[in-house]
Amino acid sequence: MATETTYGARDHARAQEGTRAEAMPVVPASDWPEPPCEAGHLVWAETVAGGNYTHRVLARGTELRLTDLRGDACAHLLLYAADRPWERLNVADTVKVQWNAYLGEGQLLLSDQGRVLATVVADTSGRHDALCGTSTLVRNTKRYGDGTPQSPSPAGRELFKLAAAKNGLGPRDLPPSLSFFQGVEVREDGALDFTGSAGPGGSVTLRTEQDVTVLIANVPHPADPRPDYVSTPLEVLAWRAAPTAPGDPLWDATPEGRRAFLNTAEFLTARGLA
Repeated sequence: MATETTYGARDHARAQEGTRAEAMPVVPASDWPEPPCEAGHLVWAETVAGGNYTHRVLARGTELRLTDLRGDACAHLLLYAADRPWERLNVADTVKVQWNAYLGEGQLLLSDQGRVLATVVADTSGRHDALCGTSTLVRNTKRYGDGTPQSPSPAGRELFKLAAAKNGLGPRDLPPSLSFFQGVEVREDGALDFTGSAGPGGSVTLRTEQDVTVLIANVPHPADPRPDYVSTPLEVLAWRAAPTAPGDPLWDATPEGRRAFLNTAEFLTARGLA
């Protein structure tokens, strides 16, 4: 075989240059065929396969668009302040402070410091979840027979561990996550109904309000009742834009949101970042 020797393996590997798989990063991002922004502003372009993960550090004011290409993606998301990862997405505060357990356009993604990490600026799906978190090794092993990262049915938390390690973080740094494109609703008796996907092509766009580290695991929602492990590709695009500023309708949409933006602005101004 051509790859039996070091030289053969090298030649085989080099021959793959320029080829593209269905799910992979596009480097440079500017080679993405139809950028959703001004030329030269795209900073991240990737298709994440079902049962896979990705991660990136994004500058303040970046817009990040996630798209469910085929209707069975589920983007589990964690956010961290890029240079101080002890400040991270707090799902409980995100829900509690805004009096709303349902994610959608206009919602803020908050840290436990009362500051805004990102804002949901557009949403065509409406099927999201801030209550259940992601899947675990124990759950996936019981349900699908395996939940390790290299298996056909990797658990979201196991993939988050890999993404976290590549950013200097460990398992203790993994809080509950948000899920986009697969939702649940709370019944009057407190039980959860799985609402599933809105179908192919749904997207959600986030605007980063600080420099953030983004971790994404694309795996089935833990409440998905289907017996098979169903997870389809997720498109991830990010481009340079501007953070939310006073005068933007999102800034003053609610008293709680305004306070969170003020907390964020005060912190960044004190550091010379705003």
